[in-house]
Amino acid sequence: MILSAPVFAHEVYVTNEKDNSINVIDTKSLSVVRTIKVGKRPRGITFSRDHKVFFVCASDDNAVQVYDADTGILMHDLPSGADPEQFALSHDGKRLYIANEDDAIATVVDVEARQVVAQIPVGVEPEGMAVSPDDSLVVTTSETTNMAHLIDTKTNTLVDNILVDARPRHAEFTPDGAKIWISSEIGGTLSILDLATRKIEKTITFDIPGVARDKIQPVGFRITRDGATAFVALGPANRVAMVDTRTHEVTDYILVGQRVWHLAFTPQENMLFATNGVSNDVTVIDTATKRAIKSIKVGRYPWGAAVRPQPTHTSGNTSTETR
Repeated sequence: MILSAPVFAHEVYVTNEKDNSINVIDTKSLSVVRTIKVGKRPRGITFSRDHKVFFVCASDDNAVQVYDADTGILMHDLPSGADPEQFALSHDGKRLYIANEDDAIATVVDVEARQVVAQIPVGVEPEGMAVSPDDSLVVTTSETTNMAHLIDTKTNTLVDNILVDARPRHAEFTPDGAKIWISSEIGGTLSILDLATRKIEKTITFDIPGVARDKIQPVGFRITRDGATAFVALGPANRVAMVDTRTHEVTDYILVGQRVWHLAFTPQENMLFATNGVSNDVTVIDTATKRAIKSIKVGRYPWGAAVRPQPTHTSGNTSTETR
């Protein structure tokens, strides 16, 4: 179920690749209320389980940086391997799984000890990363090898490689952990991997009247908590698709900004925030009406987004410059 209007003011943290910064959007005023300077070429971003700190992939610094969410002050770096792009935090908050694009490896980091636990060879140019609901399995996608790689988290070993369509970018487990959805940017598809059989059971395609097929490039996506709907960013098609996860049918297309990259829900899933890498803005989607309700100007080349529920501090129109 997708809920109605927001009650609380949450914060959406948006990474800007070209400005080496994060813009913080207040979900009540739908405006940027803070800017935090971070490392070079920030892309993936996520919060600790208590939302007190956030992790950001500073790709050109070859580091995962850890910041205090209240102050925006850099606390420390984690050893990340070369060119971290995306990552996923285990549900117990103890392990961070990082895709190292340049080195064709997945790095496992102990968050508390700040140490590398393992480095696992995967395909060429790994990017997408996701952890199963029970923390037993990790998936990473390799853009050039065109595969989804499954990693056993107990042994930190590669247990399977599954061929998907061209240039897989993002992966998500379904809420029940039974399937993995994988977007393929150049293939223009979503692949659904059944974990019981380790086979692709369905491939979803997209068709937008008036938009050339080669412009329809699925990248980031989100599945609702009830597992009923997937929202899919379609890159230079400048649309977010809605997909019924039971029928695998596309039910709607929502017009957003230029070159939509990634998506983030509010906790109530009543609003969805889409980062638009070319128009340098974030589109706010009302999920109940399936309409874009506002465009918010942010920094240059917005890429990743993560939501902090009901922050404990009071946001103001300030800029945090501490690194």
